[in-house]
Amino acid sequence: MINQSFLSLSLLVFLFHCTKTLAQPAQAPAPPGPTNVTKILEKAGQFTILIRLMKSTKVADQLNQQLNDSNNGITFFAPTDNAFSSLKSGTLNALNDQQKVQLIQFHILPNFLSLSNFQTVSNPVRTQAGDTGPGLYPLNVTTSGNQVNISTGLVNTTVGGTVYTDNQLAVYQIDSVLLPQDIFAPKPPAPAPAPAQPKPKTKKKTASSPAGAASVDASGALSLTQHGMLMSIGVAMIAALSL
Repeated sequence: MINQSFLSLSLLVFLFHCTKTLAQPAQAPAPPGPTNVTKILEKAGQFTILIRLMKSTKVADQLNQQLNDSNNGITFFAPTDNAFSSLKSGTLNALNDQQKVQLIQFHILPNFLSLSNFQTVSNPVRTQAGDTGPGLYPLNVTTSGNQVNISTGLVNTTVGGTVYTDNQLAVYQIDSVLLPQDIFAPKPPAPAPAPAQPKPKTKKKTASSPAGAASVDASGALSLTQHGMLMSIGVAMIAALSL
């Protein structure tokens, strides 16, 4: 009798515990953390140089803020370490801080594009580096089947694969660094300055020399003397004729 009561009580306690456990609502999954582009690239590997440039130029902070504070998507063409290693030695060191920022921004489109979206884009494609005018930051994207080709006017490359996509951020691997014309195109030589016009020669004024003045005076005095002599001769001849 006691055993039955104990078993009944134990069963009631067990059922109460199970009912309480089942009645508790399931915990909601933790909200995803903010999108962090550098962490995505670190997880993918082979983007060490790109990550270092993004951090030193503060472009990484700009991208993360842009992704988490707005609904505007981003498409990022991410050059691999091998792509940077293929550049001419000293290329990055020759850039100033502003040019480094523009170089990274040239790899970023201010909207989300899936691989199929590239088939309908209008060229030149605008990047976050700025204007698409001739000789500035034009980026042309064309497709051939499933292949996406990118041209800057100085560099031609293709999308090598998708690193990450979530319908807001798309990161695509490329095997060449996209070089914008505004930074890397040879600049035309500066026009040579016009030759200086020769100054007109001015004639030096020569002061009248005392000798010259003396000769003029002497010749004038001589002329007066001669004139006087002639007058005297003429008077004498008239007097002689009158005798």
